[in-house]
Amino acid sequence: MNTKLTLRMDEAVILHAKEEASRRGKSVSQMVGDFFDSLGTFPAKKTAHPPITTSLVGVLKGRRVSEADYKKHLKEKYL
Repeated sequence: MNTKLTLRMDEAVILHAKEEASRRGKSVSQMVGDFFDSLGTFPAKKTAHPPITTSLVGVLKGRRVSEADYKKHLKEKYL
């Protein structure tokens, strides 16, 4: 089902788009549709984390850290 979409652009951009569409043997609508199709699908946006949490994401990737390691760290830090 085709649905109408209105885009607002500078006249020069529209003129250029129409010329390019004509050169390619397509309509501007087809070119815009092709562009959006080329973007693919995006994963669902994850909830934003606080900046500190975001900076720490992935720092332990590939490392094996157990609960015992964490407890040892806490004992050394606080005792």
